[in-house]
Amino acid sequence: MRVSRKYVIAATVGALLSVTAVTGAEAVTQAPVHPQYQPEMIKALAASLGVSEQAATAQLERQDAQQARLASLSKRGIKADGAFFDRKGALTVNATDTGTAARIKAEGLNSQVPAHGQAALDRIKARLDTAAVKQAPTGVTAWSVDLASDTVTVEVNNASTPAARGFIKEAKAFGSAVRVVSGKQALSPMGVIYPGSRMTFDKDGGGFLCSVGYGAHDSSGKQYLVTAGHCVENLPVLSYNGTRFAKATGTRFAVGRRSVDMGVAAIDSGNSIATLVGTWGNGSDVAVNGSRRAASGAALCKSGQTTGWTCGKVNSYNASVTYTDQHGGPDTVVTGLGSSSVCTEGGDSGGAYISGNQGQGMTSGGPTGQQCAGGVNSRGSSYFQPLDDALSYYGLTLNTN
Repeated sequence: MRVSRKYVIAATVGALLSVTAVTGAEAVTQAPVHPQYQPEMIKALAASLGVSEQAATAQLERQDAQQARLASLSKRGIKADGAFFDRKGALTVNATDTGTAARIKAEGLNSQVPAHGQAALDRIKARLDTAAVKQAPTGVTAWSVDLASDTVTVEVNNASTPAARGFIKEAKAFGSAVRVVSGKQALSPMGVIYPGSRMTFDKDGGGFLCSVGYGAHDSSGKQYLVTAGHCVENLPVLSYNGTRFAKATGTRFAVGRRSVDMGVAAIDSGNSIATLVGTWGNGSDVAVNGSRRAASGAALCKSGQTTGWTCGKVNSYNASVTYTDQHGGPDTVVTGLGSSSVCTEGGDSGGAYISGNQGQGMTSGGPTGQQCAGGVNSRGSSYFQPLDDALSYYGLTLNTN
């Protein structure tokens, strides 16, 4: 179906799901009512925890309440050193000393004084990022701060390469603050060559496919698409079903260089990105109410044109990865990602991650050749560009429902 410029591209995070003509008056008077939590997110969480859907809903409510308390700590002058959800859904907040831990506990949150903590682990991780700039650590797939284990976790695919050996040696010099995990799959960005007509663009003489992400606006009201940077490398024109709807204006991704996988495209006049995340027939669409970052361990779902609606949880933030170019190009180190247990495949890049009603990010990449055969609860892993970081960098405000 061809798209009129006065139609809304009703898709977010990986899926242009429908096209609906909406006038300004209709948008106000006929706004749909959406549940607080999308049913398939409830089902996925219930299945992963082995509990009833009622218990899963209660956990999401506790999760939101705990994160609201966490957000209020700084207003009370209490400085946290990172936080994460444990397997039972309880939020643990790191403190730098016992006095601060006691103040955090008085606010109704679990607290601990870790051996390392986020600030120290971030410094170690930054040192490893610097090492990766000198030489891409081929064979090392990812390294990130994992607050639950209180380590910088280094994941390795092939420890026999000279670059991997050097990187691992430097990482192990930090002792117990670093954990090395072997047997991981090589990673690649999730954009693929495809002759279809989803969100398409030309690159290096071929047609490429990604998924649509979040809509946002600048201080003057100009509308933008926030997406994965590798989807808009070389600043192409973006199309939906063969019809142009946006022109890329910025990216921080470049093959073979240290990159950040965020980018933006200016939306053409008459088009807009809906403030609902499509679920590909798995219940009603999810209203986007904000971009508050979910803590590690929080429930997470994503919408993408290849795998549709898949769910899991946030693993960690401040992850760096080595992406292997499937077409023989140089490796690319990408920093600043979130990692998750959400399954993705090629073509999901740019698609939206959401936790509850809070937008979390856009698909960046995952294990090369990963297959998500189990539907919503597919086992797998992926990396996403945090939405809040992209909005901040480009000076944009998320469009909300």
